[in-house]
Amino acid sequence: MSLKLRFMLVAAALILGASLLAWYSFQYMAERIVEQWGRRVAEVQVQYDSARLLQPLQREIALAQQMANSQVLRNWILDPDGPGLEAQAFDEMESFRRNFRGNNYFVALRESGGYYHNNADNAYGDDPFRYTLRANRPADAWFYQLIEEGRDFHLNVNPDVELGVTKLWIDVLIRDESGEILGMVGTGIDLETILAQIVDIDQQGITTVFADYNGAIQLFRDPRFIDFASLVKPEGQKRTVDLLFDLSRDGERILERMGRMRDHPLENPRIYTDFVTVDGKRHLVGIAFLSSIGWFEVTLLDLDEVMPVSSFAPAIGMLVAFMLVTLLLFYWVLRRLLLNPMAALERAMVGLRQGRRDVALPRGVGEMGGLITHFRDMASEVIRHTDELEEQVKVRTEQLEQLARVDMLTGLLNRRGMTQQLEEQAARATREGTCFGLVWVDLDRFKEINDTRGHAAGDRALCEVAELLRTGLRPYDHAARWGGDEFLVLLTPCKRDDLVAIASRVCDEIADKTRAGQGGITVSVGASLVQPGEDLYEALQRADDALYRAKESGRNRLVVTEAE
Repeated sequence: MSLKLRFMLVAAALILGASLLAWYSFQYMAERIVEQWGRRVAEVQVQYDSARLLQPLQREIALAQQMANSQVLRNWILDPDGPGLEAQAFDEMESFRRNFRGNNYFVALRESGGYYHNNADNAYGDDPFRYTLRANRPADAWFYQLIEEGRDFHLNVNPDVELGVTKLWIDVLIRDESGEILGMVGTGIDLETILAQIVDIDQQGITTVFADYNGAIQLFRDPRFIDFASLVKPEGQKRTVDLLFDLSRDGERILERMGRMRDHPLENPRIYTDFVTVDGKRHLVGIAFLSSIGWFEVTLLDLDEVMPVSSFAPAIGMLVAFMLVTLLLFYWVLRRLLLNPMAALERAMVGLRQGRRDVALPRGVGEMGGLITHFRDMASEVIRHTDELEEQVKVRTEQLEQLARVDMLTGLLNRRGMTQQLEEQAARATREGTCFGLVWVDLDRFKEINDTRGHAAGDRALCEVAELLRTGLRPYDHAARWGGDEFLVLLTPCKRDDLVAIASRVCDEIADKTRAGQGGITVSVGASLVQPGEDLYEALQRADDALYRAKESGRNRLVVTEAE
């Protein structure tokens, strides 16, 4: 065997070895990137999916709880034959029906077993009584089970045999003043609608599942997996999330982790991620326990679709092909044109794998230059995919921050959003030596509006006041719904004359321009000028004291205080 042939064989072996090294380095690098970013995407996706469900549900739950606290309904239940009480109760039910998202309600009475319902078509507006619940009928077992457990709030997906509908039901117990259970009220969201809007929204490679307290599937794109009426089913007969996994050990591990997240929330991460096998493919699962509704949110990511490694394959294939083509040309300058550039190329790959974007690529000529160009293309693809994932994370994070800072009813800042503005302004005032103003606005006799005109009128009153605050303040001022019927206005910068003028104008404009229900709305206003370096809590308390004095002195007036 000639030396030339031997040298060529050595060169071929070196090139083959380098090709294999490049391939396995690429595989390792791509898998690590996919796994690292996959976990981040899974965590953000879980928060995004949870927010999409909680946003509409929290409003419905709050309305159902308001309905359960309705004194009109309690009076009727306690005295069903009282003059005019039934008509008032039916009007109250209709008021809530029009506000519920699905425009339907149900009221179930414990003593008589009467079940009252009206749907979105107002088919039973004249006579909402539908049927009588019976303790010995399996279809009614859910009602008596919830009464026995005394659970004030519950979510379940259940078909109503009598009405012929299947919905996600929100059940809230109604009690008298002593705490005795009188019955149950609530509303239902059409199952197909919520599946289409929340679960099956055509996110490629992403599957969303919601399960109840015990892991029974409640919302899933394939209704055959949903565990209808899971409340009354014994353990062992429920369709739990482990049915979605190919391997029983995956299901056991996930259910065990869900139980730990539910029972020991402080000892476990808020969002848990793990790898499972679904339909023969490796998936990344993210799980969060939504304590406000007692459900789990489970997100499955098919990494081959969300972040496919195969998209890098053409680049690495071209790299290997060019290496083999250069065999006959590289044998006489092996070290100069191959070994040294390959070592530098390997260092660049390691740098890219470690997350560095400014990796130094060697210079090369001929085929080696082509190989380096294709590696640069591959690196650009990796960076581009990384940028896209970072942008997705940024967008989802901004959406979650927006949901957390804005009051859904009025569109103003909520308490959390205003607290952030207050802290920033207090620091700025201390730094620049400027004053700013605090104005508390509280609706007078707001409870009477809710009790006499209904909660819909109360909501309109809050929205009208919010709109006047939004349009009546200076562009650089901020207004927030602090809670209930209380609003807080931040005036910056502000002098005492500005504070008095703006607070007086707010009080007068609300009294003159609002017409929620019958008659106008008046507000009591407490204002205070905050000095630089003053404790923010004390300033808020001083303004709140001014509001209290405005209330005590007859309402519909302004009281201004200053630091002593």
